Amino acid sequence: MATVAEPNKKSTKIIDSHLHVWASPQQAADKYPYFPGQEPTLPGDVNFLLECMEEAGVYGALIVQPINHKFNHSLVTSVLKKYPSKFVGCCLANPAEDGSGVQQLEHLILKDGYRTVRFNPYLWPSGQQMTNEIGKALFSKAGELGVPVAFMCMKGLKLHLSEIEDLCSEFPSTIVLPSHFTLPHSKSWPDFHRQNSVLVHVKFSALFRVSRTPYPYEDLSQLLSQIVSSYGANRVMWGSDFPYVVPECGYKEAKEAVSLLAHRVPLLSSELEWIMGKTVMELFQGQWPSS
Repeated sequence: MATVAEPNKKSTKIIDSHLHVWASPQQAADKYPYFPGQEPTLPGDVNFLLECMEEAGVYGALIVQPINHKFNHSLVTSVLKKYPSKFVGCCLANPAEDGSGVQQLEHLILKDGYRTVRFNPYLWPSGQQMTNEIGKALFSKAGELGVPVAFMCMKGLKLHLSEIEDLCSEFPSTIVLPSHFTLPHSKSWPDFHRQNSVLVHVKFSALFRVSRTPYPYEDLSQLLSQIVSSYGANRVMWGSDFPYVVPECGYKEAKEAVSLLAHRVPLLSSELEWIMGKTVMELFQGQWPSS
């Protein structure tokens, strides 16, 4: 009978499905300015990230465009071009009312190599929803380009679930990749099933944001069990939420927390391997070598 164990590091790469990088203060002054009012309070430059990844034994990662640079993707794009075999990019959808965000999305995917896009409902014009004309155009374009759409609903998925379901129903070919398992209403995850033919992948990420207990966040073990039961381990992926996680528990510890929770469930070692790397590698095929 299979047992719970750490992923086999010789055959399975550890891939972080959710983190951010932004310019160092010097980089911001020289070339990559922060968006006014969004200056970071934590170090989050790529050199710091690489140090943390090396210490933790993490091979690669999906970088999500940070709000600190808003719709200016130049810093993240420079990182993707410098480390093409290590990182994949998630750009930020721009719901500008003039429709320019649709062309920007196409450029970021086709020219700059981003592989997924993030929808943040709080960036939509006041009083408008993600199902407005621009939102539908962006969501449809993502499906046309074959890139998953990640949703970041900081005030809870339940507040925006009807919008997401409507988009999924109208554009069933677009893959959905919600962030941080419905932060902060994490217990609603198992209710978010496939909409028509849309394949939902789940990020088991930013554990410190939703747990009500200290590290290693043992109160999330049952949630992990429910998510794996509902979706299958091959649709679940771990994400650290670097650099925010560093002062919370540490980057290496964030990775190790998932194994500790997996032992409590318990999950099979093969299921843990999916969560810690195989799922995201399969979703973004060709990005990282399998061995």
